[in-house]
Amino acid sequence: MADEHQFIENGLQRSQIDEFFADELGRAGYGGMDVAKTPMGTQIVLKAEKPGMVIGKGGKNIRKVTTELEERFDLDDPQIDVQEVDEPDLNARIVADRLANALERGWYFRKAGHTTIDRIMEAGALGAEIVLSGKVTGARSRVEKFNRGYIKHNGEPAESIVDEGQGVAVMKLGTIGVTVKIIPPGAELPDDFEIAEDADVEPVEQAAETGGGVEELLEEEPEEIPDVGEDEDVDVPTETPEDLDEEIVEEVVEEELPGDDSAETDEADETDEADETDDLDDEVDEETMDEAADLVEEMEEAADEEEDA
Repeated sequence: MADEHQFIENGLQRSQIDEFFADELGRAGYGGMDVAKTPMGTQIVLKAEKPGMVIGKGGKNIRKVTTELEERFDLDDPQIDVQEVDEPDLNARIVADRLANALERGWYFRKAGHTTIDRIMEAGALGAEIVLSGKVTGARSRVEKFNRGYIKHNGEPAESIVDEGQGVAVMKLGTIGVTVKIIPPGAELPDDFEIAEDADVEPVEQAAETGGGVEELLEEEPEEIPDVGEDEDVDVPTETPEDLDEEIVEEVVEEELPGDDSAETDEADETDEADETDDLDDEVDEETMDEAADLVEEMEEAADEEEDA
């Protein structure tokens, strides 16, 4: 058989054994089990609220359970060890069965839920959560939650620290699922921290490493300004910030006026055109004067011919 199938077979067998113990030892306050296979056989550790009822008179009940395990689940020499639960109110499996029995006896779900979770917190739990799902009241199913303290839902702490148990309450309208999660007292959560009040903390000497603090820098004497002789020429900036701003503005204005050249060219073009028009007017005036002189001469010649005639 492949390893994957073997894991599935072991998990299925474990769940079936757990259901068997829950049915057989429900009245004894069954609180879970641990199964470990050893070379000598299968070691099973039972947790119960009343170990006497699990063992029975003269060990009669425990022998019956052992024989049933060998025949039904084919276990090799099962060895059952029964341990008493120190605090039943901190065992999620026992609390879930108690709450399911209370609902079956007719307790109102709110009263049963608040009473149960108060008992869990009074026992010293860091946090608890109770979830009731099903037809709690009426024909429509719903979910009711009761929370106290601090509870983890995801990650590795939710699997290793949180104790979870389920129970079923069989009612007239249908079954009600009961889920209980408890964080036991003393559990070490990954986000816990402690403040040591009497811890010896070494002083941090940052001032020596960085060259002194602000106060030391202020106490230091300012650097001396070198003396300059009368004969030595030293360029001392005499311009004020306002003069500098004006110079900058003038430079920007001079750089941003490329339109002056275009204006000068336009004026030159206009003067050239005006000169050309003046030359044309002069030429036209000379031509008209010549034509006028010619006409005058022709008229005089015509007048002289008429007189001779």
